[in-house]
Amino acid sequence: NKRPSSDFPTVSSKESLIVSQFLADLRAKNPLVHCITNYVAMNISANVVLAAGASPAMIHTPEETADFAKIVGALTVNIGTLSPSWVKGMKLAAEAANEAAVPWVFDPVAHFATPYRAQAAQELLALNPTILRGNASEIMGLGGQASEAKGVDATDPVEAAEAGAMMLAKKYGSVVVITGETDFVTDGSRVARVSGGSEIMPMITALGCSLTCLMGGFAAVAPPMEAAATALALFAEAGVQAEKKATGPGSFQPHFLDALHNTTPETLEKAGRITWQ
Repeated sequence: NKRPSSDFPTVSSKESLIVSQFLADLRAKNPLVHCITNYVAMNISANVVLAAGASPAMIHTPEETADFAKIVGALTVNIGTLSPSWVKGMKLAAEAANEAAVPWVFDPVAHFATPYRAQAAQELLALNPTILRGNASEIMGLGGQASEAKGVDATDPVEAAEAGAMMLAKKYGSVVVITGETDFVTDGSRVARVSGGSEIMPMITALGCSLTCLMGGFAAVAPPMEAAATALALFAEAGVQAEKKATGPGSFQPHFLDALHNTTPETLEKAGRITWQ
């Protein structure tokens, strides 16, 4: 389910420090992103993708997900609100994306909350997502580690999930992302850390879910590791800029969308939010 490397710009270890080209490519190519996400996240996710420079499509019914997933730049799957029909649509879309070499991003929201959700998450994970994105508690759970988390919010630090993330990356051939105070990205060998954002961001429902859709946009124009890191960097920078103008969660959201739109490739490069190891 990985695109041929020839489809993307050549990235050396030094050049991977520079994310400006990938943001420029996102806006120049305006890739179509197939977002299967939850009811709560649809509106904010679509607006985030649009503000950043890509084009979202919120299609989830199994009667059309497979056909649609074959013609898009990337697919994203978020299990926040599940039903048998939605799970079927997710699986069909992921299978079609794999067949068509379309990258796809998996967000296993609170997969440990119920047996039904856990089973759906494992079945989707077995389809080898290009990028797996979760908070520390979600990644720990998928890696077989114990966590006290019961809902959608992480109760574990990013550091506790890093070893599990590297194991999952190697096992499934995926880039694994742990989001937190400092985000962690790995393909099983390389590691990137992304800093920034705002303490207000967790106060806005489904903002994290919208990050998954944004990663899909970058996965359509960049290699998976760089796509994940660039999406995180843009998200973090927009959060920093929005906080300067916001007086609370209500005013933060429009400022955040504006910041996504107004952040230039040059600004993102100068922000230096990614550290590669």
